Amino acid sequence: MTSEPFDRTVDRRAFLARAAALATASAVGATVGLPSVALASSSLSTNTGPGTRRRPLDQPNAYTEPRPAALAEPTELTIAEAGWLIRAGRLTPEQLVEAYLARISRYDGSYQAFNLVLADAAIAAARAAARRPRDGVLHGIPLAIKDNYYTEGVPTTANSFLFQDFVPPYDATAVARLKASGAIVLGKTQMGPLATTRATTPAGVVTTVNAWAPTNRGIDPGGSSTGTATAVAGRMATSGIGTQTGGSITAPSNAQNLTGLKPTMGRVSAAGIIPLTYTRDHPGPLARDAKDAAIMLTAMAGEDSMDPRSQGLPQVPDLIDAASPVYHRRRVKLRWNTRIGVLPGFADGTSPTALARAAYLAQLAAIPGATLVDVPLPDEWSLLTGSTFNNARLPERTEPFMPYLRTDLRGFGVSVTSWLQGALLGGNEFITTQRAKLLLMDRVLNELFDGCDVVVQTDPVPFDILGLPEIAFPIGATAAGLPIGTILGGLPYAEDRLLSVVAAYQAATDWHLRRPADPPTDAGARGAAPAQELRLTAEEVAELSQ
Repeated sequence: MTSEPFDRTVDRRAFLARAAALATASAVGATVGLPSVALASSSLSTNTGPGTRRRPLDQPNAYTEPRPAALAEPTELTIAEAGWLIRAGRLTPEQLVEAYLARISRYDGSYQAFNLVLADAAIAAARAAARRPRDGVLHGIPLAIKDNYYTEGVPTTANSFLFQDFVPPYDATAVARLKASGAIVLGKTQMGPLATTRATTPAGVVTTVNAWAPTNRGIDPGGSSTGTATAVAGRMATSGIGTQTGGSITAPSNAQNLTGLKPTMGRVSAAGIIPLTYTRDHPGPLARDAKDAAIMLTAMAGEDSMDPRSQGLPQVPDLIDAASPVYHRRRVKLRWNTRIGVLPGFADGTSPTALARAAYLAQLAAIPGATLVDVPLPDEWSLLTGSTFNNARLPERTEPFMPYLRTDLRGFGVSVTSWLQGALLGGNEFITTQRAKLLLMDRVLNELFDGCDVVVQTDPVPFDILGLPEIAFPIGATAAGLPIGTILGGLPYAEDRLLSVVAAYQAATDWHLRRPADPPTDAGARGAAPAQELRLTAEEVAELSQ
């Protein structure tokens, strides 16, 4: 068994102090002065400076020899597999980009995952990639970018009336880092208006469908990173990025059979992303498996002078090694002995989800190194994670948009209600909820995690409130063939532990390898009108807002 990844290394008092300072910063508009997060042991990190990584993206574990099915179809390749072929000279970035553009042209009229496809720029980038030395496993890999990330010279609308004409002069830090690692931007993806619900037009008309049910717009594809999820699930991009404030990475990943990783608050810079909630906005990847999620996060993560939330953190661990399965006598085992906390009632009942959860727990328990332990919920869990305190996010959402609220409410489209709700909440309520958040965090860190290293989740919101990492991944399917997913939550900056558990589970199962059937093409070319219209009302949007 290899050494522990962090040995519970995060100083919990320091993490609590940072959370308190972040809440204060959000209230007074400060941009500096967040305390560093200390480690109980400094011997585990081999990084040499801010923003550096333990190993580059071309380490051996970043590459995986392709499966036969993937060799027959380039758009089936994971990042690790495509990188293997590109490194071996058996696939060029241009061939890979063209394969994805062909699928976009054929099927995105049905999926409506993209709001902008950068075909010419992507081909030009792929040709340029072929002329320079490889940058690592992301060299030449085509990605889908959620449309709230700034993209230099390319419209960034957050799918809203407010930003419909906005063309940023630079890339978001996360986008810049992915491009610097060799990745190619295929296009911008549809999202919930201003990152609230599933993808609709600003007026509420549903656009993007679930790739597993493309003819039924009533089946939720998850939001707000809907387009990125559908693009990756529908094999129109190798991987992609989204943002999460209240489930916007984990929900579409679970709905569409993907592995979505929401890192710890600050692990990835949010600079150059149109904001939703300062203390809860988390950029992260939506990928096909744990290895790809680790590759993406390795490229995206690190300190950024433009975002104080990313500064003073523990160094990024070796995520790619963590997401590489370990075997003993040809049997997969956990990289680190891990106590997996199971919450009360997690697998109770006979519903398809309950049965899938029970089978998932049984599979985990059978992997050497895994120990399932029952853990109780902290005191007052329902109160502290309920809507009353969760609504503390609304004033943070409203504050940067006050100039727009004062001039033209119509600019917010169907999502205006939650912005108005935020404007009506008083300072006393905001302060009270921030105190409740610190109480919740103290109880999670010192009670919930007292008996486990990772914990199953039934709802992403509590860990979104606290800024703790979560990973979503598939564990089954309904009788109708729709994916069933689950979420694991971890300690601060312990993304490596989460990845190691999911990598071992995925080595023992094949749910993550399943793909949806291609949609019918009778919707016509990209941009054709949908066969049926579904519209969300302002009341529904307020209820569903992330």
